[in-house]
Amino acid sequence: MNENENCYVLALKLTPGIGDVLAKQLISYCGSASSIFKEKKGILLKIPNIGEKTVKALTSASIIKQAEASLSACEKQNIAVIPYFHPEYPERLKIVNDAPLLIYSKGKSAFRDSKIVGVVGTRNATAYGKQITEKIVEELVAHQAVVVSGLAYGIDIAAHRAALKNKLSTVAILAGGLDKIYPSVHKKSALEMLQSDGGWISEYPPGTKPEAHNFPSRNRIIAGMSEALIVVEAANMGGALITANIAYSYNREVFAVPGTLEHKYSEGCNALIRSQKATIYTGIKDLEYLLGWEKGESKPQKKLLDLSKYGESEQKIMTVLEEFKTGLHLDELSWKTQISVHEAVGHLLTLEFDGLIRSLPGKRYVRV
Repeated sequence: MNENENCYVLALKLTPGIGDVLAKQLISYCGSASSIFKEKKGILLKIPNIGEKTVKALTSASIIKQAEASLSACEKQNIAVIPYFHPEYPERLKIVNDAPLLIYSKGKSAFRDSKIVGVVGTRNATAYGKQITEKIVEELVAHQAVVVSGLAYGIDIAAHRAALKNKLSTVAILAGGLDKIYPSVHKKSALEMLQSDGGWISEYPPGTKPEAHNFPSRNRIIAGMSEALIVVEAANMGGALITANIAYSYNREVFAVPGTLEHKYSEGCNALIRSQKATIYTGIKDLEYLLGWEKGESKPQKKLLDLSKYGESEQKIMTVLEEFKTGLHLDELSWKTQISVHEAVGHLLTLEFDGLIRSLPGKRYVRV
């Protein structure tokens, strides 16, 4: 995806009334972000959930100018703008339904073929919680895992600092713009991440303050990027439990460190275990067993069929269907691959004839 296309994706993001899901639907129907802004008004109005007000916003020249100015500002601050379909967009995050249309990043973001573990917990971490966090991260060294967290006080910053200490890559997911680290007392650690093969990620443009309502959205990125999520200490309400519940809804492996019955910041972890939304975490062996990790080796990848005779589009379709065992609707498959519905139908027919996929009722497709 070229820089010009990036501009149109950003313009789509800036258009009033268009959220991430609707934006992906528009791209699916039109084939690309740039095509949306060049499409005729009458055709746009035929797309579901698109009305006169939205079409008027899409045909406004000011949106494109605003996107160009925003891209220029990011470039000056060395902030990368990474759309949903860009190769550097985090692979695991890409496959969740409510993944951001684009992210802003500094440092690394994709971490292809890496083992990625989210570590979260209360801001009011106890000495025991910090000690356990350090132990968890130390045990991840054998797998050279990437540690993801939210740079917050307590367990989050303990996880980041433990990763830096053990020379592991670590990624901070922020609830505001990347031009200003929050909380500022963690800026030194954040800068060390960039120097240690790590990164910062946010779905919010520079200048965005870390408002309270941004944090739950930020948590879904932590959950979406992670292969597994470990909750160390948590009260019966709060951001760590929100992240755990989102990870559970994404079918990620969720682990919780058990705590004493009387302690406030053990209630959340114990509740996750009791409700069977999390597996009890007693050590790295629990993680290795459920994820199929072998010590000192990358996670075994399923050997794919030889798809070399197929084009890039067919290979994209097969890769996405591998992630969704129960199949995907045609529209959903289209925006996850950035292949238009019309084009996708032809590729799906070819793959079905070759016995690699099967069509299901309701325009759904599943990999055989």
